[in-house]
Amino acid sequence: MNTLLTPNTKPINWVRVVLLALTFWFSSSLLIDFVVMPGMFVSGMMTQPAFGTAGYGLFWVFNRLELVCAALILTGLLVTRQARREQAVMISGMRSRWAVEIALVLLAITLVLTYGLSPAMGGLGISLNVFEPGHIPAAMNRLHGLYFGLETLKLLGCAALLKLTFQDLRVSAE
Repeated sequence: MNTLLTPNTKPINWVRVVLLALTFWFSSSLLIDFVVMPGMFVSGMMTQPAFGTAGYGLFWVFNRLELVCAALILTGLLVTRQARREQAVMISGMRSRWAVEIALVLLAITLVLTYGLSPAMGGLGISLNVFEPGHIPAAMNRLHGLYFGLETLKLLGCAALLKLTFQDLRVSAE
């Protein structure tokens, strides 16, 4: 009980939390989108009967990590926006209105990917007949296009937030 009341605890450095979550999310998304998924496609895994289940299992875990990252980023940006510093809110990139709006859009995209597209794609990919050869339904191609469109927006949003964050780090170093 005494440890909770100790006045010597350091406050959370939300700039570091935002930067860590943002770089982890951005790099892991690039890894999944440009290494793992093309590798699975080239190896022929997408035509296997159990790919729908395996793909949904992979994206179930990854999408939950994305939700945690999006929540940490939005929380960190809101906390840093409320912090009183010598810089004005408009000068600071991280505490600007645009950073919070980008983070909200990223959270919305992640919610759509997690609870909308991934379950729909997993449902289309499940093979109910083991003896039937695997094929990719036409609706799956449309969902893949929508998924990669949202992924592109997510990567652009992460890159914009990284730019705003590094812009603040450069200004604070000067």
